[in-house]
Amino acid sequence: MNETRSRQKPRTAPPLAASGRATPAPPRPRTDPPLVLPVAPDYPSRLHLLIPAGVRNLLADWGWWQNPIPLIPSDHLTQTLAVLERYGWARSLDFSPTGRMCIRGAQTLLETTGHVTPASRARAVDYMQQTLQEHGVHEQFHAWNDHTERTFPQVSHLITLSAHTARKNGE
Repeated sequence: MNETRSRQKPRTAPPLAASGRATPAPPRPRTDPPLVLPVAPDYPSRLHLLIPAGVRNLLADWGWWQNPIPLIPSDHLTQTLAVLERYGWARSLDFSPTGRMCIRGAQTLLETTGHVTPASRARAVDYMQQTLQEHGVHEQFHAWNDHTERTFPQVSHLITLSAHTARKNGE
C-alpha cells in the first residue's frame, strides 16, 4: 500500500541568518489602487425623464429600478467635466437646442438622473465659488460661465481646480 503513494519530502526550516533568526522577506512596494474617474453617463431615456424622482426611488426600494450611486463633491465635479466633454459646453444656456450644456446644466442633468444628491451638488458649487474667489472673481459661477470671452479650457480649469480642492478636503 505504501508503494502506491508518492513519497513526500520532509519539510525543512527556512535558512537561518548568522544571528540564528530566519531572514525576513523583502518588503513589498506599496501600490495604491488606481483612481477610477467617473465617466459621463448616457443621456437618460424618455422613460427615465418622465418618471418623477420620488417614484423612481420607490421603485428602487422595491427592487424594480436601479438608481445610480450618488457621488461625493469631488467626483461630482469630475463627472460634470466629463459630461461637458462628452455632450459639449454651452456658454449661456443650461441646455442648448443642440444638446450642449453649461456647468449648471451638466449638474442639473446629473442631479435629475440621481448621480448626485442636492447636498453634494451644493458642496460642489461652494468649491467652485471658493476657487473663483481665490482668483479674484466675485460673481456666481453660472454668471462667470456666461461671459462672451469665456472659453472651455477656462471652464475645465475651474472645475478641475475645484475638484482637487474638494478631494484635498476629503470630499
